[in-house]
Amino acid sequence: MPALCVLTAASLLAQNPAPDASQPDSAPATVPGTPRIENGTSNGRLLFALPNFQSVEDAGKLPPLTAGQKYKLVLRSAFDPVQYPWYAMLAGIGQATNSESSYGQGAEGYGKRYGLVFADGIMENFMVGAILPSVLHQDPRFYQTSKGSFMHRLGYAMSRIVITRSDSGKEQFNYSEILGSSLTAVIGGYSYHPEQDHNIGNVAEVWVTQLSYDTLSYVTREFWPDIRRKILSHRHKAGQP
Repeated sequence: MPALCVLTAASLLAQNPAPDASQPDSAPATVPGTPRIENGTSNGRLLFALPNFQSVEDAGKLPPLTAGQKYKLVLRSAFDPVQYPWYAMLAGIGQATNSESSYGQGAEGYGKRYGLVFADGIMENFMVGAILPSVLHQDPRFYQTSKGSFMHRLGYAMSRIVITRSDSGKEQFNYSEILGSSLTAVIGGYSYHPEQDHNIGNVAEVWVTQLSYDTLSYVTREFWPDIRRKILSHRHKAGQP
């Protein structure tokens, strides 16, 4: 899993603190490929592939996003071309483990599983990243800190599942994440999921799975910039005469 790979690498790099963003000659300012922050959002990608547009690095306090910007940000991420092979991989895992066994095997079963993971992913992205943040005036962005020890940063990243910022910049309970993922599990669990899964047990399992995945995602977002800087710095130095 990408998140576990990044977490392992980050622990090995933890003794090397990230460059101070206040120093103009630090690595992020000189190494090509560092994500740009435009209109309060990023163009960054996890593992140089998966969209990471909701993360900002060492940004401090940014202007709040409008409701329209929150929806555009989710649209940009949810339908990024890289997402389609990502969902294909998840559907393949489901096929291999025979999840949703009523779908069967073969092309038909795979197609149904692909549609299921695609629908779950899109719905949760909009619930957690746009709909509830707009209604509740919460900031859907992840603010990478890069400060402190490995364990401090790990704790910070994992806590984002229950702590977020309001549009005014104050920390508050992450209603958007907790309610958004639970609503996704309930709506999907009692509508387009297989009929045999229309029960509270399956809904709870889907909810916990989504929260676990999102927690790993926050951890990956926190430590990926350190690893990216190392990789790009080495490439940059190797290309110099």
